[in-house]
Amino acid sequence: MSGSYDIIIVGAGHNGLVSAAYLARAGRRVLVLERRDVVGGACVTEELWPGFKVSTAAYVNSLLRPEIIRDLELGRHGFELLPRSPSSFTPFPDGRFLLMGPDKELTRQQVAKFSTRDAEALPRYEAMLERVADFIEPTLLQTPPNPWSFGPKNLAHLARLGWRFLKLGRDGPGALEILTGAARPILDRWFESEELKIALATDAIIGAMASPSMPGTAYVLFHHVMGECNGVRGMWGYVRGGMGGITQALASAARAHGAEIRLNSPVAKILTRRGRVKGVALADGTEFQAKKVASNADAHVTFLQLVEERELPDEFVAAVRGIDYTSASLKINVALSELPDFTAVRRSGLPPNGHLRGTIHLAPTLDYMERAYDDAKYGRPSADPILECTIPSVVDTTVAPVGKHVMSFFVQYAPYQLRNGGWDAVKDRFADRCFDILNEYAPNFKRSVIERQVLSPLDLERRFGLTGGNIFQGAMTLPQLFFLRPLPGYADYRAPIKGLYLCGSATHPGGGVMGACGYNAAREILRDR
Repeated sequence: MSGSYDIIIVGAGHNGLVSAAYLARAGRRVLVLERRDVVGGACVTEELWPGFKVSTAAYVNSLLRPEIIRDLELGRHGFELLPRSPSSFTPFPDGRFLLMGPDKELTRQQVAKFSTRDAEALPRYEAMLERVADFIEPTLLQTPPNPWSFGPKNLAHLARLGWRFLKLGRDGPGALEILTGAARPILDRWFESEELKIALATDAIIGAMASPSMPGTAYVLFHHVMGECNGVRGMWGYVRGGMGGITQALASAARAHGAEIRLNSPVAKILTRRGRVKGVALADGTEFQAKKVASNADAHVTFLQLVEERELPDEFVAAVRGIDYTSASLKINVALSELPDFTAVRRSGLPPNGHLRGTIHLAPTLDYMERAYDDAKYGRPSADPILECTIPSVVDTTVAPVGKHVMSFFVQYAPYQLRNGGWDAVKDRFADRCFDILNEYAPNFKRSVIERQVLSPLDLERRFGLTGGNIFQGAMTLPQLFFLRPLPGYADYRAPIKGLYLCGSATHPGGGVMGACGYNAAREILRDR
């Protein structure tokens, strides 16, 4: 054995680092083992080309819990969030465009170009979402109750939850629909202009194998209004230096409290004996002892690859095999010699490049979005994909050489399982199609491309250990949320093996760079003497 620790964290993704920092702060001897040569998991900055610092996977932030930022003093460790305003830019084929953001008057004027009624309805819609957020947000940093247990703590938790739901009053049915329903019917009831609905609906399908008309997409949409940037609700920001700025700050905080982090240390096995954890073994055979192990990997990797199957109940293994990892996303990272010149804004009178500070949505109609999904459900990459693009270098000049820029595409839909061929053979052709679409709106784009990186769902799985390329470590649908995540009866971050925990996005409250999963897991680990 190479050493003994109170707890070992498998994987230095953002949730694993949050857990490590809190556990070390509580006086535990903590070891974090990361298979890659950099901390961060899918929340990482990498210099793919000289001078170009790319947020390879996760690319914007709002959800990182303010409690974590405060408790771990992340600002002191280099974390800085840069607000984006306007926050979204949606151009249309007819030459018009829609800008939206925290500037209420700008948003009102922009929406009124398409519908004065919608301009009046939007603040009411946002206020309704904020009231629902006030109900949901407190649950993010709570361990879900077990509705199948009649213990006093569980019953009290369920009673408090029910009482808070009743206090929603007339917003109660809306809250239920947001948690369970489809985005498109909600948007259809609130708004009449297709342009506004498109700008909002694109946020409902990120990382989801679903069209906006399918159940579950309303909750993904809701994620985009649930967070905050520097105290402003619903605003998203870039992290200075790229998304790795979050995980570098978390790693620094964890080390400051005494945690040890080892890179290039892939865990091959979680070691157990008689139903209890005893440590881990690395791929090179090195072993470390600990009475507790927390895995930042998803449930599939943790229980079907790192743990001996015979150590787990048969019904548990079967349930793990049934977890939905359906993914429909592809990421493209690009180095640019110049910014895209969108035809729609050339004579608009807007400040130069102001429209490029936020997310660029490219989907001309709602039916276009539905057709893009139709391709994916039959195992084909979308013939006409939906593009969500960001150019962080417009706001953060540290991520690209002077006069140059970095851009990312998050593309829907790119199903993990293809009916014909494999991703390695088709991903570049699919990326070419995405470039052709953007070039229709900004004719200088293709000639400005210096380099590109295309990450298919298969690449996301290989590079970041995300089963099925699923960015949330499991679909964010009702059967896999709250006390059902990752599995019914196991939503308290504990595994059937004594001393084994999950601390990643496979647990409540799920995906997104939030840190809540790691925070909650650390609390439960500390409760177990």
